[in-house]
Amino acid sequence: MMRPLLLSFAVLCSVLAAAQKGPMIQVDKDVHDYGTIAQGANGECAFVVTNIGDAPLIITNCKGSCGCTVPKCDTTPIAPGQKSTVSVRYDTKKTGPINKSVTITSNAVNEPDKIVRVKGMVQGQADGAAAPH
Repeated sequence: MMRPLLLSFAVLCSVLAAAQKGPMIQVDKDVHDYGTIAQGANGECAFVVTNIGDAPLIITNCKGSCGCTVPKCDTTPIAPGQKSTVSVRYDTKKTGPINKSVTITSNAVNEPDKIVRVKGMVQGQADGAAAPH
């Protein structure tokens, strides 16, 4: 009785593994923490995307959760084992906490909509106090 169950489990695992063939996305970090930065400071950061699959990975869109978070991504296919960079620019004109997301949409079989985040605090230059964002 146990042997057929183990055999079924092994077949299921091999079917699931076969289903994971294709482009697969991996990002070097899920969150970029700016820490505390000054109002008007450079709000740029980058996420390195690696194709850990066995077919070309194509990023079709990068979208910020608001107008203050602007991502830029290359839509050139990423060969298996190769990398690309998604750059993000956060507008630091407004003071207060940063907690925004960027959705990287691709043909990845593991995560077609990969969400990464930026966080931190923009501190006002005049009095050092941060107003809510």
